[in-house]
Amino acid sequence: MDDNFENLKIMVIDDSKTIRRTAETLLKKVGCTVITATDGFDALAKIADSRPDIIFVDIMMPRLDGYQTCALIKNNSSFKSTPVIMLSSKDGLFDKAKGRIVGSDQYLTKPFSKDELLGTIRAHVPAASGNQ
Repeated sequence: MDDNFENLKIMVIDDSKTIRRTAETLLKKVGCTVITATDGFDALAKIADSRPDIIFVDIMMPRLDGYQTCALIKNNSSFKSTPVIMLSSKDGLFDKAKGRIVGSDQYLTKPFSKDELLGTIRAHVPAASGNQ
């Protein structure tokens, strides 16, 4: 069962340049196309054009936070089946519960490892795990 990350489109929404760059570097190495956004508004403008396979969104962002961004994505009929993974530097139960309420599919604590990142994609994107 080979992993297949080629041609997967991954969106990373985070106001931290470091996190965006780290995720982008890791994902590009395995063949993903990476779309980055600095906040929810930036992301929403790009989602329609890029139609990502999975979206990673930071919770703490200015203007539109991760919960609001996730809710907006999930409320859009075209994207409600797109997996949305919340990113947070806090490993809090409250945050996880709130993430579930707005429809997120998983919660990753920052800093995340390459294995965590790829494992999450594998778990939520059927094409990645070779189970076509």
